[in-house]
Amino acid sequence: MGAIRLVHLYPDLMSVYGDRGNVLTLMRRAEWRGIPIELREVSLGDELSAADVDLIFFGGGQDREQTVVSGDFLQQKGGAIREAVEGGAALLSVCGGYQLLGTSYTTVDGRELPGAGLFEVRSVPGPRRHIGNVLVETDLDGQTRTLVGFENHSGRTYLAPGLQPLGRTIVGAGNNGEDGTEGCVYLGAIGSYLHGSLLPKNPWLADRLLRDALAHRRGEARVSLEPLDDRLEDEAHRSVAARIRAAGGRVKSGAW
Repeated sequence: MGAIRLVHLYPDLMSVYGDRGNVLTLMRRAEWRGIPIELREVSLGDELSAADVDLIFFGGGQDREQTVVSGDFLQQKGGAIREAVEGGAALLSVCGGYQLLGTSYTTVDGRELPGAGLFEVRSVPGPRRHIGNVLVETDLDGQTRTLVGFENHSGRTYLAPGLQPLGRTIVGAGNNGEDGTEGCVYLGAIGSYLHGSLLPKNPWLADRLLRDALAHRRGEARVSLEPLDDRLEDEAHRSVAARIRAAGGRVKSGAW
């Protein structure tokens, strides 16, 4: 059925705090299983068709970069992304990418930018910046797990009633620092504020995205992935989670 088609949106403009590591993790975990995967980097002026996408990554950027890509994204790519996800493609969006996939995003100078509307969320400026390590508990797919990452955002994101959050914050602000939610999930699409990068520290989430992307590529409802030896990754995750709990999310010199 061919290779998984992975699209990295705006890697030259929207890739801060190690976000590119998410793409590398997806590539490696597919390759370790012998699953062919092809990466396409898509930026300003490039066309995108839903028929050519199995897996999408959209990273974060500063307000200036978000403003630069907003028009191009809505005019040339937003509709294709929605169509792809509705058709079963997988997606991970972080911070600025997450915000631009919502219904609207208001910049710090008061400009309201329309979003692509994949996630029914709105984002507005907040009174303070949330910076630090984050620990999240999630029941995604009915199994309780933790996610670790790093947040650096002043935006506050609010989910519409009924929209599923990715998880609840144990340490950190998450979506808005008020309601205890972090990120959101819609079909095979995930939005999150977690940088760091997210997937190397949480390999099970990378595998969920790969599983959904492979099912989409094969035209099947569900597929299984060959397990990998993640003993080192799992031990590193447990160690980091314990450190975050102990430090309460504070960033310390020499932190991971």
